[in-house]
Amino acid sequence: MNALTAFSLVSSTPLDSAEQLEATLRHIGATRYHSLHPFHHLLHGGKLNKGQVQAWALNRYYYQSSIPIKDAVVISRFRDRDVRIEWRHRIEDHDGNVGTEGGIERWLKLTEGLGLDSGYVESGEGILPATRFAVDAYVHFVRDKSPLEAIASSLTELFAPNLHEERIAGMLKHYDFVNPDIMSYFSRRLTHAPRDANFALDYVRKHANTPAEREAVCNALIFKTNVLWVQLDALYHAYVNGHVPPGAFVPADA
Repeated sequence: MNALTAFSLVSSTPLDSAEQLEATLRHIGATRYHSLHPFHHLLHGGKLNKGQVQAWALNRYYYQSSIPIKDAVVISRFRDRDVRIEWRHRIEDHDGNVGTEGGIERWLKLTEGLGLDSGYVESGEGILPATRFAVDAYVHFVRDKSPLEAIASSLTELFAPNLHEERIAGMLKHYDFVNPDIMSYFSRRLTHAPRDANFALDYVRKHANTPAEREAVCNALIFKTNVLWVQLDALYHAYVNGHVPPGAFVPADA
């Protein structure tokens, strides 16, 4: 199966059943998920210096902190109370609750452990322009597209656990400035991501009832893989190739 363009399926892709839909979604993940990006190979293989790892964590924070905003928008799209209840825990997973640590706090624990000031991280002042454009585009996508496409765009979580396992093992092995405590975000997602992905997959299998709707679901996933991929493109261009744009974070060891 190779019927993909940069932004969508080709219209001749067979999508006559839920089974064909799921097979196509899994193919998209296998060929387009950002685990394949060269920046991740450098990150997990111990090929980056501390400043480059800091730049990755700093920019990724903007994505992480925007996820509960995105999920609140998804909830707003549904009159179905059961869907809203199911989706609500995603916000708490990232924002936390009174007396409960969430994913955003765990990510700040990572950036703090890497030596970054939390106020600077939270301000977003040093992130790359492409990071902001890509993440904001994701929030706009779930606001402007159909509710079905909004849910489908989250299906990258189907492929996240393997990436998290690789990241935990690789970074702990290769970087003396990384320890299990600051990697707690990823260990927690090993259980959260499959739960969330399974709900979204079941939802699109049940509610995408025509080839056109199934195509829209697939294209939503392609869009999301692009959102993730372009962030790594920007990191590679800035911090591996050395073209840091004006005003962006400059590592101390640059």
